[in-house]
Amino acid sequence: MKDKIVLITGATSGIGKATAIKFGRHGAKVVISGRREAEGQAVVETIAAQGGEALFVQTDVANEEQLKALVAKTVETYGGLDIAFNNAGVEHIEATREDYQRLFDINVWGVLSAMKYEIPAMLNRGGGSIVNTSSVAGHIGMSGAGLYIATKHAVEGLTKSAALEYAKAGIRVNAVAPAAIETEMVDRFAGREGTEERAGLAAMHPIGRMGKSEEIADAVFYLASEASTFVTGISLTVDGGWLAQ
Repeated sequence: MKDKIVLITGATSGIGKATAIKFGRHGAKVVISGRREAEGQAVVETIAAQGGEALFVQTDVANEEQLKALVAKTVETYGGLDIAFNNAGVEHIEATREDYQRLFDINVWGVLSAMKYEIPAMLNRGGGSIVNTSSVAGHIGMSGAGLYIATKHAVEGLTKSAALEYAKAGIRVNAVAPAAIETEMVDRFAGREGTEERAGLAAMHPIGRMGKSEEIADAVFYLASEASTFVTGISLTVDGGWLAQ
């Protein structure tokens, strides 16, 4: 990853943060984006303290113009784009028209718009690798979470379609599909450590626990690296055995 230029959305916490730190530790130039500036700058400082190089660009992925500016800033600062991890997303909320719009704007339109600007930048470099954050929810149904399930199925479809469209152009497009991971998102709907809801969620994984952000970062790193040059159009489940049940 030495001197590879990496763009990560939703990188101020959780999976995005862990992935940004991993890429930075391995010599990549990392552009971090998200809505929370203080948290984003903190990730930049962590990477710098480990000898890496990073830049934070405040971005709302539901806003196409901001995504366009994010990719432009990446290219302007570092000279191109090699790897993109489209990770920004929100969890299930109530099934109202407003909530539907917010979920799809972030989870689906955010991924589609990001690729719209990332792909031309990668073509200028002769190729690249894109990883989109899906979920086990992109492979199954789940009672009470229809909107979220629908967004992740959409991410799966977008990933496969983009992979086919750009395979011969040297751009690989894959997805990573986590189960429940120890993040702020899980805290919001299952409570913090010690709650019955959290214990029940952990027990749903055959491995006996929820995953760690660093474990998803390892999967993203693999999909983005030269260790996976013949891999495109897949959804790599990192789920503690959830989908094997």
